[in-house]
Amino acid sequence: MKNPGGRRTARRIATTGLGVVAAGTFIAPGVAHAEPTQDEVEDRIEELNQEASEAVEAYNQAEEDYETAKAAYDELDEQVGDEQERYDELREQVQQFANATYQGGELDSTTNILTSDGPEALLAQNADLNYLSETQQSQLDDFGDSSERLFALKDEAEKSLEEAEDTLEESEEAKDEVESAIEEQQELLAQFPDADSSGEGADDSAGQSHGGSGNASGALDFAYSKVGLPYVYGGTGPNGYDCSGLVQASWRAAGVDLPRTTYAQAGLGTRINDMGSLQPGDIMFFSGQAHNGLYAGNNQMVHAPRTGRNIEVVGLAAYWAGQFEFAVRL
Repeated sequence: MKNPGGRRTARRIATTGLGVVAAGTFIAPGVAHAEPTQDEVEDRIEELNQEASEAVEAYNQAEEDYETAKAAYDELDEQVGDEQERYDELREQVQQFANATYQGGELDSTTNILTSDGPEALLAQNADLNYLSETQQSQLDDFGDSSERLFALKDEAEKSLEEAEDTLEESEEAKDEVESAIEEQQELLAQFPDADSSGEGADDSAGQSHGGSGNASGALDFAYSKVGLPYVYGGTGPNGYDCSGLVQASWRAAGVDLPRTTYAQAGLGTRINDMGSLQPGDIMFFSGQAHNGLYAGNNQMVHAPRTGRNIEVVGLAAYWAGQFEFAVRL
């Protein structure tokens, strides 16, 4: 499932989304602006975390699209190879009747066949070659058609792959910029002794018990086994994950294959709009569906939060309850 907004999101973040940070509104001391307050820095971090969530899913979609384009390119490349063989075979046949034509005194016309600038010119010449037999005319037509197919296959494959590569590069640039901005804001926040560096109301006392049955229990067992591993931008394991990568890997361990991005995962199963109706294993979505995690029971969630944090169990009160949009049950 493609996310048509993925490329636009990546470009927006890369070119405009971080302009305020780069301009110095919340940059480190030394810039001729009033020092930001703790509330201002925390608000900016929350905004950047939202941008980071969007950027990571845009990156994930771009990576998926690139892999799809690469597979199509490889398949077309194989077809090009097959077509090249056909092209070479037909060219040899044309060469054979060209030699025969030479012996019959028709060298100039047939030489033009073999030295034409491309299939269009070749086919245009074909109309005037009345001295060729029906079989030779058919071979010449096939030769021109093969040339057109060969060039079309190459162009199609190269164009699709180049577009996917460009999008992936844009997404990587957006990733670097938003991560750098978050680091700068975290450094500023560290200057306030009583600041919550997580900016997310993380509940360090969240327990490690969870309910769930069947596939949901297996998914949660996997997710809990990864608590403490680092969040990795675009990560699908085994040594680090992003949010949708952890959800995908957890459910795969339970025997259920999910798509890669939060946006695609949000379209699965049965939608649950009321937090009070959640069951362990439900996939919870936040912040425009750009972040997700697994409900663990007892008003807790296990998730991969963001760059610089580790996979963790958090309470859903306060911050996450305010960001909740809906959940899906598989």
